[in-house]
Amino acid sequence: MSNEPTLDGLSEDLEDLKATVLGFATQLEHNTKIVGQLAASPDGQGGGGAEGGKKKPKVPPFILRLGGEEYDTELTALAAWVENLLVPTYLAEVSSSATWCASWWAHEAAVARLHACWLAFQELTDPETGGRTGPSIWHRDHLDPMVTQLRDGSGPFAGCMTNPDREQHSDLPAPPVKSLSVRAKARPAT
Repeated sequence: MSNEPTLDGLSEDLEDLKATVLGFATQLEHNTKIVGQLAASPDGQGGGGAEGGKKKPKVPPFILRLGGEEYDTELTALAAWVENLLVPTYLAEVSSSATWCASWWAHEAAVARLHACWLAFQELTDPETGGRTGPSIWHRDHLDPMVTQLRDGSGPFAGCMTNPDREQHSDLPAPPVKSLSVRAKARPAT
């Protein structure tokens, strides 16, 4: 028996290749159409904005970018969560190795971290968005690292309360920062 291809075998191989190329061409046409729809849609999701069905979900703001009344409203909602859930449930003890500040809202770094953790809490404890494992993920990925950072000896509360019987609040001095224009002036000419 010879290993040379027969005319019938070559004809079958050619038809298989044609079918494969046609399949790739069809898929390419489909993908090109989808990319065109995505590029043309105002929300970038191919839904055609409000008329296309799904709207892009509103992304929660980074609290430090808010101002005035918006900031106050967001901070008030955060404070309720901190005072009614976070502190009584997760921050029971205060010590030199686990500092806290009763005026936590006066520390921007603490506000930013607490707010981010609170937003994650809202999403991951909602069964529709977090599923059954959402609370576990929230504890592992958000709460534990946030508490560790806040209460660390070099964290934002480093100068604050280490004894629950002696309330203390101190703002740590900010490290010095030079303007970029200083760098440009100090740069040697080339």
